[in-house]
Amino acid sequence: GNTTIMKNRLQGEFKPDKLIPFKTTKEEAIEEFKKNVKKRWFAPSDFHDEKNIEKIRGVYIPFWLFDVKVSGELDATSTTSTSWTVGNTVYTKTDTYRLEREGEMEFNKIPVDGSTRFDDDIMNTIEPFNYEDLEEYNHAYLSGFLAEKYDVEEEKSFNDATLRSLNSTRDEMKRDMGMGIKSIINDTLKAEKLLTKYALLPVWMINVKYKDKFYTFAMNGQTGEFVGNIPVDKKKALKYGILTFVITFSLSR
Repeated sequence: GNTTIMKNRLQGEFKPDKLIPFKTTKEEAIEEFKKNVKKRWFAPSDFHDEKNIEKIRGVYIPFWLFDVKVSGELDATSTTSTSWTVGNTVYTKTDTYRLEREGEMEFNKIPVDGSTRFDDDIMNTIEPFNYEDLEEYNHAYLSGFLAEKYDVEEEKSFNDATLRSLNSTRDEMKRDMGMGIKSIINDTLKAEKLLTKYALLPVWMINVKYKDKFYTFAMNGQTGEFVGNIPVDKKKALKYGILTFVITFSLSR
């Protein structure tokens, strides 16, 4: 829990290329936690109490940032139907089309969490980061914060970046086709790694203990984006359900 930094842990292959400094404070993270809990109707009334916060830490999380180019073809079939009536007979005409798209897209700095210690879903949800604030790595920025080194290798992380870039390219091509797609019949899209940077990105991690259960929340230390699962007060939910039923029943009479 202290702020001592082991400088030699981030040397050699573990020395980051870039870093985004923290733009938000510990106090702002606590206030954002309280605000988010209060917005949830069914959250326990005392869950947002600051005494439940067991630990809050500013952590520089290791991320791989990939520049990726995707190129290839996507072919699909599509159908359109028109109907008309003559007398008592309904006629339907169905046209089948082949749609073809070819092209390439480039993606800059696709982030992939490089640490197994942090939940990927949480890390993905607090994106995006504003990369205009990226600085050359300087050990001085770590003062007062914790910093993790990566334990997921670059190539394994690139698999995640590949999947994201391919899916985004497919979605864009499908949008460009503009018609109801029946099925994909040919997909030659491939991803090429153009550039890799290893960066530390700022995240506030908040651990909450409530009624002997632990809950983890995270806040983007640059943008303030907040994420976490809040428990449901069953009594509140039941009261709301009964009240809704009574109001609906009254209106329907």
